[in-house]
Amino acid sequence: MDTPALYATAWAVLPPLIAIVLALITKEVYSSLFLGVLVGAVLYAGADFDGVLNHVLQDGLIASLTDGWNVGILIFLVILGIIVALMNLSGGSKAFGAWALRRVRTRVAAEVATVLLGIVIFVDDYFNCLTVGSVMKPVTDEFKVSRAKLAYIIDATAAPVCIIAPVSSWAAAVSSFAGEGEGISLFIRCIPYNFYALFTLVMMFALIFMKFDYANMSQYERNAIENGDLFTIEDANAATADAAEQGSDKGTVLDLVFPVIVLVISCVLGMVYTGGFFDGAGFVTAFSDSDASIGLSMGALVALVIIIAYYTIRRTISFNDCMSCIPEGMKAMVPPILVLTLAWSLKAMTDSLGLADFVSGLVEGMSGAAVGVIPAALFLIACVLAFASGTSWGTFGILIPLGLAITESHPELSTPIIAACMAGAVYGDHCSPISDTTIMASAGANCNHVSHVSTQLPYATTVAAVSAISYVIAGFVSSPVIPLIVGVVLLLGTLFVLRGREGSYRVPESANVNRAAE
Repeated sequence: MDTPALYATAWAVLPPLIAIVLALITKEVYSSLFLGVLVGAVLYAGADFDGVLNHVLQDGLIASLTDGWNVGILIFLVILGIIVALMNLSGGSKAFGAWALRRVRTRVAAEVATVLLGIVIFVDDYFNCLTVGSVMKPVTDEFKVSRAKLAYIIDATAAPVCIIAPVSSWAAAVSSFAGEGEGISLFIRCIPYNFYALFTLVMMFALIFMKFDYANMSQYERNAIENGDLFTIEDANAATADAAEQGSDKGTVLDLVFPVIVLVISCVLGMVYTGGFFDGAGFVTAFSDSDASIGLSMGALVALVIIIAYYTIRRTISFNDCMSCIPEGMKAMVPPILVLTLAWSLKAMTDSLGLADFVSGLVEGMSGAAVGVIPAALFLIACVLAFASGTSWGTFGILIPLGLAITESHPELSTPIIAACMAGAVYGDHCSPISDTTIMASAGANCNHVSHVSTQLPYATTVAAVSAISYVIAGFVSSPVIPLIVGVVLLLGTLFVLRGREGSYRVPESANVNRAAE
């Protein structure tokens, strides 16, 4: 079919906008995403019924499920689900939870431990989302931390941490859009200017130590602490997943720690293998050139074989029981896989309508504007684009080359401009309802997806607003220090004001009691 009449117009924003608004209103994500896909197909094909049907199926759902990158990610998810099922059946997760509860004596410590674990697992955001939730749920549940709050912590230590970790799949993605030999060095120079990621970490620790929540999160935390309801909005998938995690009483902490270590090492080796590390490339270079989809699925598959052998040799789980975990793990991943497939299909609709070209036109028409506000303007455009499309890496591909082109005439702003593109993309990846990491953070916490989106969106947007101000300052000063200091002070000041407002929820001291440690 020829280029549609509405190509590269503001209409390209409508399909993701409909999906997002409907999801927040109806609190039902499957139908909302599908309607977004359907609207995109109608805008593309018009009144041609066959064209609409073909665009939804051939160019949307089927194309998403036959794309090599997507299939690699789905394989990784399924294998990760199987490994989590094995750890649960062995009693490793249960044993770790009991071990942690004897040492973690306060609610603050439980939340801080979750944040730190998320920071430690910086290799890849997908791996982070599903692993941190599985390991820390028993601990946070004991202190009545709502699943929405757990999902926020998981999500906030996924993309925002990966984007400031030089050894990560994200560093590799960003590096691929820069000039030859400039990738990793550019990524490292951008770290102190990546205000959204840095301020997100400040935000998490501030909320934990100030012991309060605001906006939608306050309702979920109040309900968890005062009524013992960790969900507020029931989710059948979450309840089923929780029931499946009641494992053996014979497991040890090693039955969880060993598989996690094997998985981390295997995934890192898998990624550098795809980047040519074993053919002579340096470690950092191999990470830059890695294929995260193939590397992660390859590493996870190797880890799965080792973990099954480990449990069988130790007789923690019989071989037949290990095999029974394969369909169980796959079933646990069906909801996030379904949402991911619909989200990818929605992106295919926006691509066919020229959303990227529409945004590119906006950015290119901006270069004659006041030079100092270019970083802030690019940051805000990246936020909107990534939120609407649900993809940070796609946003990198659109805006980083344009940012590099702008820096040819304004080399003094090269670092803040590229960092602003990266930071805005991370905001969208962090909180968009159709982002894959947002979906997997919900799955990792066994939390209703719309509950996760609606509770973390005010937090992420608060950080984004402060970051935008810092980027305005960064456009007029030659160092990241001043905008960083101003941003931290402004963020903390905002939180102190919100803490005193009616509607915020302060965690009572009684919620800090650790019954298991007494």
